[in-house]
Amino acid sequence: MSETLSRHSGRAAEKIWLGSYPSSVPADIAPHAHPSLGALFEASCAKYSDRLAFSSMGRGMTFRELEAQSRKVGAWLQSKGLQKGDRVAVMTPNILQNPVMVYGILRAGMIVVNVNPLYTPRELEHQLKDSGAKAILVLENFAHTVEQVLVRTNVKHVIVCAMGDMLGLKGHIVNLVVRKVKKLVPAWSIPGHTGFKAMLAEGAGQTLKPVEVSSSDVAFLQYTGGTTGVSKGATLTHANLLANKQQIALWLEAAFADKGRPDVLNFVCALPLYHIFALTVNSLMGVALGGHNLLIANPRDIPGFVKELQGFKAHVFPGLNTLFNAMMNNPDFKNLDFSSLMLVLGGGMAVQRPVAERWLQMTGRPITEGYGLSETSPVATVNRLDNNEFSGMIGLPLPSTDIEIRDEDGQTLPIGEVGEICIRGPQVMAGYWQRPEETAKVMTEDGFFRSGDMGYMDERGYSKIVDRKKDMILVSGFNVYPNEIEEVAAMHAGVLECAAVGVADEHSGEAVKLFVVKKDPALTIDELKAHCAANLTNYKRPRFIEFRTELPKTNVGKILRRELRDQK
Repeated sequence: MSETLSRHSGRAAEKIWLGSYPSSVPADIAPHAHPSLGALFEASCAKYSDRLAFSSMGRGMTFRELEAQSRKVGAWLQSKGLQKGDRVAVMTPNILQNPVMVYGILRAGMIVVNVNPLYTPRELEHQLKDSGAKAILVLENFAHTVEQVLVRTNVKHVIVCAMGDMLGLKGHIVNLVVRKVKKLVPAWSIPGHTGFKAMLAEGAGQTLKPVEVSSSDVAFLQYTGGTTGVSKGATLTHANLLANKQQIALWLEAAFADKGRPDVLNFVCALPLYHIFALTVNSLMGVALGGHNLLIANPRDIPGFVKELQGFKAHVFPGLNTLFNAMMNNPDFKNLDFSSLMLVLGGGMAVQRPVAERWLQMTGRPITEGYGLSETSPVATVNRLDNNEFSGMIGLPLPSTDIEIRDEDGQTLPIGEVGEICIRGPQVMAGYWQRPEETAKVMTEDGFFRSGDMGYMDERGYSKIVDRKKDMILVSGFNVYPNEIEEVAAMHAGVLECAAVGVADEHSGEAVKLFVVKKDPALTIDELKAHCAANLTNYKRPRFIEFRTELPKTNVGKILRRELRDQK
């Protein structure tokens, strides 16, 4: 190991990117003042008690209310016998119940397992079994999915919430519309479940027992395919998230030094809170800075989203290329007032230059691109926030972060040469949950995480992604792994063999294309698409299917996905 360290120490020690830092940003972060996210949360709630923390569908929640409600959640979970370190799943869109539940879980010393509410039963079952979750909060719209897999998991407690549960009197109308008018709640039956309001009422009569949580304890299991294979839980500790919060805060201060700082920061939270980008950049940063997050439950409803933004003085707007593009194509978007907007942060997928240029033209504010992964909590690099130029680069490493570009043999490459982007820093995960072999594949002996992304660093310390080492497909900021798509497609009796690749798509960056050799000559594209729809959440489903008589293979019979990508 000492040889490995000495072989790579030259490049990391240089830290050429520090010469490109804003003058106010230090090279390293200081030790965090709080040992855990729960402690940080409680300090913020005390400091900013009368401020709005989150709002949804016209209903605001102050830090004082958030503290009180999350305390009830934590006390209720403890009263059911759950202990420090137990996993609790949260399966909701961006509604007020989400942060109440998440911070309640953390305060009770438990681990949050974020779940995409659009998961199919197959996907949900894997995540619940893999994490060993003992409880789950689910929005009633998706309770039928939980119902189908419950008996095959360790889940003992199911809490079901309705869309309007925290909206006061307006909530009754919202629930009526969701259930009866729009018919968005499929029939479900989970005997012994607890309603969200009932949980809060019971929790109010309980005491949240103090739990000693250290920075090395696990806070979140953030599921991702990693760089290969089946979905795995990136094990994120309290220290990982606290470090990334500090790193981002230092970067933000440089922007405020240039643009002035509002008394209260208003965040637009359109990205789903179960995604690591919104979890850290919206929820955690908002709480830490006493900011206000406007929660958008359904950002796909662009007209509704644009309407929500009317009259909201947004300062920070994290988003994806696809979201920015869709918004600008809405006729009412041009009527919004962006005079208060200070920072527009693009991540999750590459920001396309035409989108960035059009956004700057329409709003007067640039999109600043950053880069990260679930495994890095997520932010590893970001461009300077005081620069209006769009460069197509992913920016500079954050304080206390090292980036090296390495070849297949693990050797550090010279400036300008393309290799795998490797990341070392306090925000890098502790490993994949209960998967030491998978962890060993991505972590080097000297502590770098191998991202699977191919790129280079220029002489100023800015990096650029040029390709992906692995076959991962990136659809609207979500990782899609060909193995999973192929496994689902192969479950169909009419499929002999198949291969999934990513193809360029102007809306989602990439889309899934499936190449199939038929076993049953009668198999149709529609039939196979319906099969995939039953087993894969929307963004993973093949947009295109092409039947072939054979697929290109290596001498040993491995399908050559790269060749299929090149042919398309």
